[in-house]
Amino acid sequence: MQGTHLVAAVTSRDRCEDFLGFLREQEAGVTLSLPCQGTATASMRSYLGLENTEQALVLTAVGGGKARRLMGRFALRLSAGPEGRGIAWAIPILSIGGAGARSMLDGEETETENKEGSEMKETPFELIVTIANTGCNEQVMDAARQAGATGGTVLHAKGTGMEQARRFFGVSIAAEKEMVLIVAKREDRRAIMQAILREAGPASEANSLVFSLPVDAVAGLRFDSGEKAE
Repeated sequence: MQGTHLVAAVTSRDRCEDFLGFLREQEAGVTLSLPCQGTATASMRSYLGLENTEQALVLTAVGGGKARRLMGRFALRLSAGPEGRGIAWAIPILSIGGAGARSMLDGEETETENKEGSEMKETPFELIVTIANTGCNEQVMDAARQAGATGGTVLHAKGTGMEQARRFFGVSIAAEKEMVLIVAKREDRRAIMQAILREAGPASEANSLVFSLPVDAVAGLRFDSGEKAE
């Protein structure tokens, strides 16, 4: 792992402060945390001993070798508990600039280009991002699971420009949205995206938009291929 990366971790909300404290110790720079929701079914929660699906998403941008070190530490922390308690991934950033960029990237220039990321190399995992109407995350996940997805994380969002879209397309687009994040093996990505579009795409109530991003490294226990943090 070289260049600038966005490192993300999903963990239970009661462990969020622990993760944030760890990132401060590692001098990770600007860090964001967002409440989110897991997509584990009731039977899976019972099997894993989980009381609810409330989770937290922690995000930070780092450069140099810090992304590798963070992923390695995340792997240890996420493995210290029942399977499925969390997952972390690292996404290459093509460019970054602005206030705080120097501190985030270990003193590098405040505007930098990730040449490795700009080559769009093939990576073992991809992050599938689905933006759907509120209340449709189960419809999205049911379709994704049929194609091999093991789990996902739901963020609640609010869209903008809906009135302009209505005038331009002649259809009403709901402002309240849900963003479903699914980390999948690269070879499974196409089937999962096609299943989501087929079962929860523009012709459905979910009206989903789906895209994917390359993931350099994954930490957690949802994959048994041995392809974890580099």
